[in-house]
Amino acid sequence: MNDLGRMGVYLALFSEIAIVLLVTTLIGVVGGYWLNRQLSTMTLLVVVGILVCLGAGGITVSRLIRRFLARFE
Repeated sequence: MNDLGRMGVYLALFSEIAIVLLVTTLIGVVGGYWLNRQLSTMTLLVVVGILVCLGAGGITVSRLIRRFLARFE
């Protein structure tokens, strides 16, 4: 694979990681905010939603990287 092709593959991987982390964080914030509004609680559920969804995003990112590295072995 030439340098230009490898750069494109890395760019695709990094953009996919960024999108996964962005979407999971937004889901956590919106979901936590919605639960706070429904239950009339403080911002605790937003923080819990962010942490849970960031954890899920981290697991997804690790799977993406593992799959990416397996392709080059």
